[in-house]
Amino acid sequence: MKKKPTVLIVDDEKNTREGLARALQGAHRVLLAESGAAALRLLEEEPVDVVLSDLRMPEMDGLTLMQRALARTPQPAVILLTAYGSIESAVEAMRLGAYDFLTKPVNLDRLDLLLKRALASREMETENRRLREQLTTRFGLENLVGQSAAMQQTIEMIRQVAPSRSTVLIQGESGTGKELVAQAIHNLSPRSKGPFVAVHGASLTPTLLESELFGHEKGAFTGAVENRRGRFELADGGTLFLDEIGEIDARLQVKILRVLEEHRFERVGGQRTIDVDVRLITATNRDLRERVARGEFREDLFYRLNVVVLHIPPLRERMEDIPLLANHFLKEFAAENQKPVPALSPDALDALAAHGWPGNVRELRNVIERMVVMARGDRLTLRDVPPAVREGAGRPRGRGGPAGGAGLTLDDMERRMIVQALDAHGGHRVKAARQLGISRRTLHRKLNEYGLRETDGDAGRA
Repeated sequence: MKKKPTVLIVDDEKNTREGLARALQGAHRVLLAESGAAALRLLEEEPVDVVLSDLRMPEMDGLTLMQRALARTPQPAVILLTAYGSIESAVEAMRLGAYDFLTKPVNLDRLDLLLKRALASREMETENRRLREQLTTRFGLENLVGQSAAMQQTIEMIRQVAPSRSTVLIQGESGTGKELVAQAIHNLSPRSKGPFVAVHGASLTPTLLESELFGHEKGAFTGAVENRRGRFELADGGTLFLDEIGEIDARLQVKILRVLEEHRFERVGGQRTIDVDVRLITATNRDLRERVARGEFREDLFYRLNVVVLHIPPLRERMEDIPLLANHFLKEFAAENQKPVPALSPDALDALAAHGWPGNVRELRNVIERMVVMARGDRLTLRDVPPAVREGAGRPRGRGGPAGGAGLTLDDMERRMIVQALDAHGGHRVKAARQLGISRRTLHRKLNEYGLRETDGDAGRA
């Protein structure tokens, strides 16, 4: 059963207090106070949803009581009762934070309506606050788990760059948590109360991406049946995170450069110039400087994006963080699946620590989720570790890894990781792409780039 909302009635006139109490009882839990001081004592003792207070009272008036009540957390809604001669004071009280006011004698129908609105408004504010707290918990620095020197250095750089207005380029392999880092930068910045909008460039065709970023006008192209705001407009006053910037079409690079330089653009098919105030954070797992040298990325845009660069270390370069990350994900998925947090046996942890993690933190997170979901008890052992991880524990750990790879180029190691991922999933490209933390489209391009035939590892399976 839903808990009744609590209304505190404050009035120095006994008849008014008790009359209002009789009218509100049933749908509300009612508390009574004969003075502002008595009301404050009740507010100290228990949470109150709405304070319904007379404006004019001896010793402490309703305005003073309201200011003291609104200084509390969580804030109650405050509705003031006033005589006709004090309406000007009541209007001033609304400017200072009162939800509304009613004149005496009180119209009970009007009071009922105001209470419903005030309670709905307070519930919405409470939910918004809860969601903001969840976002901070999920996307704040406390979710960037790691005690390794590499991760601590990354966290310190995030703290330094967050308060600035500079563009940030986040470099790191797929699955290292680039969007998480971008969200943390936003949350720690002066723009934290504004929107955080993310766009993943490689998953869309150039035409769709242009519409997604800049919006479009009705009739701009087939299917444009109404005006639509783009992500730059939606991020106005906040932060736009553009992932896989290295994959973006050259024509769109020009439009992005203009927004960075002039803070304005036009929608697709539109004539009106739209001004925006957006901080751009981009990410890539490619070497943009190399793409510039090959003529595949605009040099002027590269230098606009390359103001502050954050390098996110791959998991194989911070293996000491695996126990912390595993424990973090165990708690997350145990709570999500309403299960007790399972213990991780030493042999299971050893298998996790020995794996190469080509998909980085994202791959580890997915593995832990699977282990929690499929757990047969309150202890996870080696048999609960997915076969692909157990069997891959002795394989080379990839670029710069300690278990082999000496003398191999970055391209050689990337090619090897793709082949291993396809082998692990029987050639299923969607599953292999998911493990690698890349889109199927990117995987298809990589297969062509490295000359891997569609039949290699049964790579043609969708």
